[in-house]
Amino acid sequence: MTNRRGSHNFKAGLDYFLNKKNTVGIMVNGNISDINLNSEGPMTIAYQPTKVVDRILQTKSEINSDRKNMNFNANYKFTDNASKELNVDADYGFYDLKNLQYLPNIYYKADGVTELYKNVYRLNAPTNIDIYSLKADYEQKLGKGKLGFGGKLGYVNTKNDFQRFNVFNNTEVFDRDRSNRFDYSENVNALYLSYNRPFKVFVLQMGLRGENTISEGRSIGEKYNSTTQSYQTFDSSIKRNYFDLFPSASVAFNKNPMNQWNISYSRRIDRPRYENLNPFEFKINDYTYSKGNTDLKPQYTNSFGISNTYKYKLTTSLNYSHVQGMFVQTFEPEGSNNYQTPRNLATQDVVSLNVSYPFVYKRFMMYNNLTSNYSHYYSNFGTNRVISANSFNVQYYVQNTYKFGKKQDWTAELTGLYLSPFIWQGLLKGRSMGFVDAGLQKAILKGNGTLKASVSDIFKTMYFRGDTHYAGTYMNVAAKWQSHQFKINFTYRFGNNKVKTARQRKTGMEDEGNRASGGSSSPGQ
Repeated sequence: MTNRRGSHNFKAGLDYFLNKKNTVGIMVNGNISDINLNSEGPMTIAYQPTKVVDRILQTKSEINSDRKNMNFNANYKFTDNASKELNVDADYGFYDLKNLQYLPNIYYKADGVTELYKNVYRLNAPTNIDIYSLKADYEQKLGKGKLGFGGKLGYVNTKNDFQRFNVFNNTEVFDRDRSNRFDYSENVNALYLSYNRPFKVFVLQMGLRGENTISEGRSIGEKYNSTTQSYQTFDSSIKRNYFDLFPSASVAFNKNPMNQWNISYSRRIDRPRYENLNPFEFKINDYTYSKGNTDLKPQYTNSFGISNTYKYKLTTSLNYSHVQGMFVQTFEPEGSNNYQTPRNLATQDVVSLNVSYPFVYKRFMMYNNLTSNYSHYYSNFGTNRVISANSFNVQYYVQNTYKFGKKQDWTAELTGLYLSPFIWQGLLKGRSMGFVDAGLQKAILKGNGTLKASVSDIFKTMYFRGDTHYAGTYMNVAAKWQSHQFKINFTYRFGNNKVKTARQRKTGMEDEGNRASGGSSSPGQ
C-alpha cells in the first residue's frame, strides 16, 4: 500500500483592542488536501492439505480522496488589571470529504497468466462533518489564590453515504445490499472548576470537570427478503447518554528552588475519531477489508506522577497510568475473510521513568532525554482472542547544537532518536527503530532573516517492522513514511517589531477537530 498526500494549510486572524480591558478577535483556518492510496499485490490461494496453489488473486486498488476543512472562530477577552479575566469563544467548522475507490479483483490460474474470472467494484463514500462549539472561561483572585470556572457546549453532526457499484464490462450496477447511510450526532456539555493557591513551602492546584455526553449513531439501508422477494428498509441506531467526572490535583514543593518536587494526579477521557465509528467496509481485496465499529466507546486514563527538578537542569519523573477501554486495531477472521476494526482493550497499565538533562559548555549545548517504560496489555474478546502482553522498552533522544562564527550567526545541529523493541496497541511486536537528523543554519539580513538546510533520517532507519499472532492468524507488517527528506527553509521577519504580537490561544473546537481530521496512527509518527 502506497499513500501519497498533498495538502495546503492556511490561517488568518485579527485582534482588535477596544481598550486596555477589552479585546475582540476573529480567526479562520483550514486545510485542502488530496490523497491517493494505491494497494496492489498477489494473494496466493492454495489447497490446505497439499499446499498446492489453486489460483492467484491480483488486486490493484486505487482510492482518491479530497478533503476540505474550514474553521471559523470569534472570540472576546476581558481582563481587569490581571486580577479578573474572561474569555469567550464561538466556533464553527465543517469537513467535506470525498472518497472514490476502484477495486478490480482478477483471478488467474496457478501460472499467474491465464485469467479465470474477475470481480470489479467501485465505491463512493462522501462524508460531511459539521462542528459547533461555544466556550467561556473565567478567572479571578480568591483569597490568596486564583479561582477559575467555565463551561462548554459542543455539537457534532456527521453524515456518511456509502454507495457500492458492481462493474460488469464497464457497466455499473448499484449494489443495494452493500450500500447504506450512517449518520452520527454527538452533544457534549461540560462544566469545570479549578483553584490554585501558593503556600509557604508548596503550591496547590485542584480541578474538577464534569461532562455529559449524548450521542446517537443511525444506520439506514436495504436488505433483500427472500420470502417476499423484495427489498426492505432497515433502520438501526445506537444511543448513549452518560456523565463523567474528571478530577485533577497537583502539589509543587518549592521551598528549595534548587531541588523542586511535584506530585500530580489526573483523570481524562479520549473519544474515538468519527471515522472509527463508521461501520462501512473499505475493501483491500475480496478477502480483506477494514471497517469502523459503532460500539466503540471512549477510553479513560488515570495518571499518577512524581517529578523532581535539580538545579533547574536535571529533571526526573516517575509516572503510572491505567487506561480502561484503550483503542486498538484488531485483525479479525470472518470465514475466509480477514478484516481490521477498532476495539476497546480492557486495560493498559504503564509505568515509566523519564530523565532529562541539558549540558551547556560555551557555544555547545546537548539536550538528553531517556525514557524507559513497562507496559501490560490485557483483554479477552472470546475464544482464541485473548490479548495478554508485557513490554519493556527504552527511548533515548539527544540534540546537539553548536554556534560558531564571529557573531555566532552560524548554528549546526545533530539530533538522534533510538527506540528499542516495543509493543504497539497491545498486538504488534515492533522491532527497534530510530533516526539521525542534521542541519545547518545561518542568520542573514542583519539578523532579520534565517537560511537553514537540513536532512532528516539520514540513514533511513525510521520505519516500522512488526508481527503478531491473534485469532489464529499470523501477520507480518512493515510500514515506511516520508521520513528521509532534504529541506531548505528561508525565513524573513519584517515590519514594526513593536506591534503587539497575535495571541497564542486555543479555540473551543480543537478536540472535535482532531477527531474529525484523523491523522496518522502508525507507530513512530
